[in-house]
Amino acid sequence: MKKLTVAFVAIACACIYAVAQTTAPAKRRAVKTGPPNGIFSPAIITGDLVFTSGQIGLDPKTGQFPEGGIEAQFNQVFKNLTAVLEASGSSVDHIVKATVFLADMNDYNAMNDLYRKQFKGDPPARTTVQVARLPRDARIEIEAVAVLK
Repeated sequence: MKKLTVAFVAIACACIYAVAQTTAPAKRRAVKTGPPNGIFSPAIITGDLVFTSGQIGLDPKTGQFPEGGIEAQFNQVFKNLTAVLEASGSSVDHIVKATVFLADMNDYNAMNDLYRKQFKGDPPARTTVQVARLPRDARIEIEAVAVLK
């Protein structure tokens, strides 16, 4: 599992490096969606791409996970992801690559059913991996790369 994680990170870094090398130097700007947390930005825009931080299913109003297991957390993750993308000048329809982190791969089929409903037409490229643990013991986290509108 450790080797798989290291390989995944290496591939992701190589892809980001390749994109950076094939485009003109672009300014990088952070997206603000609320009070800063001081640790990371919800998203970064560079060129015509938006790179989101991973979103977990915390309700921003309550700071808690919704009741209802993987389905409720998935739906809240997509609400959070939608809010970040809209604040960035993009949308879920403009996602080109998503990475889904699951706490339990037994949730894969349920996640697929829910994921399929989020996109009109062809869904974006996607990677799904099981991880040892997610922040606040979330069951799912999703990060995305999208094109600006």
